[in-house]
Amino acid sequence: MIRYGARQKVNTACPMLSTTESFFEGNLLLKALSPEDRGLLAPHFERADVRRGETLFTVGAKVSFISFPCEQTVINLIVSMRDGRSAETATIGREGAVGGVVSHGSLPAFSTALVQIGGPVLRLDAAKLQDAKLRSTTLRNLFTRYADCLLGQVLQSVACNALHPIEERCLRWLLTLQDRIGTETLPVTHELLANMLGVQRTYLTRILRTLQIQGLIEVGRGRITILDRARIQEAACECHGAVVSHFETVLGAVYDAEGRMLSVDPPTQPGQDDSVRAAESV
Repeated sequence: MIRYGARQKVNTACPMLSTTESFFEGNLLLKALSPEDRGLLAPHFERADVRRGETLFTVGAKVSFISFPCEQTVINLIVSMRDGRSAETATIGREGAVGGVVSHGSLPAFSTALVQIGGPVLRLDAAKLQDAKLRSTTLRNLFTRYADCLLGQVLQSVACNALHPIEERCLRWLLTLQDRIGTETLPVTHELLANMLGVQRTYLTRILRTLQIQGLIEVGRGRITILDRARIQEAACECHGAVVSHFETVLGAVYDAEGRMLSVDPPTQPGQDDSVRAAESV
């Protein structure tokens, strides 16, 4: 379980807000908050630094807090089997949050949240978020829309793992990670990627060698470099594009030419309360 040894209360009353504000700016959900909504949540945040390989929560643990990855921090949701095999079902970076997002929190976790790329996170008690949702329609709208996008990513991952060849799945996963950290060089080991895709490391190594020969990627020690994103998008399965499209439509996500998500701006509509409440009951 993760050790939050570097906790730091976020103090909005402090005259030196630059550090605090930089962490809010480092997560796109928090960055999208209005000043009023940010004021509802900001006093309750704790900052922490997480390291690769640490867990935020494990299967069956009661999740009473929500973690917002900031900057290049990336968290994977992992489902493991009794025989020791595992597979990734969602990758969350600065565009989102993990833990108690879909539910109201304090419920047993169905998956393990594993830190893939270490860095800063902001942590919030789930009960504080629920209280703020009751007080703000716009905040409730934002998190309901994000929960829908997270669920969409999980469902698309399930379909992808069942229906698409490993080469396409591998490229989809690399694109997903690049979307979240925005760099051509991805800090990924063969072992990590094999675990995420649920295949043997030796098998994955052969796949990566083929992709490298095709000029799509360059494989180095502890890293994979994207050489031609446009060709990778063409060679990957449709799943990456489907998730991106859903984020754009539902959450108002904006991407740059290299695929990095720059911001989220969820649409607001008159009379939206009823649809939001209906979505939260699913």
